[in-house]
Amino acid sequence: MAHDFNLTGRTAIVTGGNGGIGLGMAKALARAGCAVSIWGRNAEKNHAALAALSPLGPRVEARTCDVADRASVEAAFAATLDTFGRVDGCFANAGVGTSMRRSFLDRAEDEWRRMFAVNIDGVFHVFQAALRHMVKRAEGGDRYGRLVATSSIASLVGVPRGEDYAATKAGLNALVRALAVEQARHGVTVNAILPGWIDTEMTADSVHNNEKFVANVIPRIPARRFGTPDDFGGIAVYLMSALSSYHTGDCLVIDGGYTKT
Repeated sequence: MAHDFNLTGRTAIVTGGNGGIGLGMAKALARAGCAVSIWGRNAEKNHAALAALSPLGPRVEARTCDVADRASVEAAFAATLDTFGRVDGCFANAGVGTSMRRSFLDRAEDEWRRMFAVNIDGVFHVFQAALRHMVKRAEGGDRYGRLVATSSIASLVGVPRGEDYAATKAGLNALVRALAVEQARHGVTVNAILPGWIDTEMTADSVHNNEKFVANVIPRIPARRFGTPDDFGGIAVYLMSALSSYHTGDCLVIDGGYTKT
């Protein structure tokens, strides 16, 4: 069955693909033969990520894009299409985290709005651009599309001082379920990946500088470790492949068993 995970001829966009989970997924997709366009706001990080990706696959690129800005998304999507000719999958992974040092009572209005602008509106912008292309192809007989949103286990369990982040991720879960039903007729699957506690730049302060946090969390993870970006390569390749064509509307938890304890 190894050939079933060969993504040669396919193209995927990974937003927030210049680091963390997004880069972990992008690397696995490139190794499987997929053409990959990573989008990120930080040009320097994009350059470094592209250097890491280039040896893994022959067709990779990086584009500067702010997903909260519709015009930026549309320009990046048009440029990606110009380069690769088609987009078969879109991993809406770009997002921002919350300040867990502030309570809900102290959450500023602009902080709340920024969270939703990136984590919800950003996915709306990216998925809409991708779907317009995928539906047009489907109407021409080419029915193949993969939409994947990076959610979080914060959408399932109570995370104190993380209510703004959790709210956006719960919204993504509902979005993918609704889109999965709406877009199945076009051969498009829509799923969410729900990471647990993963060692990335976003969580570095808690994972590396908060002994109390580590002492409380690690015993609750049956795998007895924090996840890494590489732990998301397999699920990315599976969801991008033809083998997942009947798997849609799901919220796949990747958390080392944390939510099962």
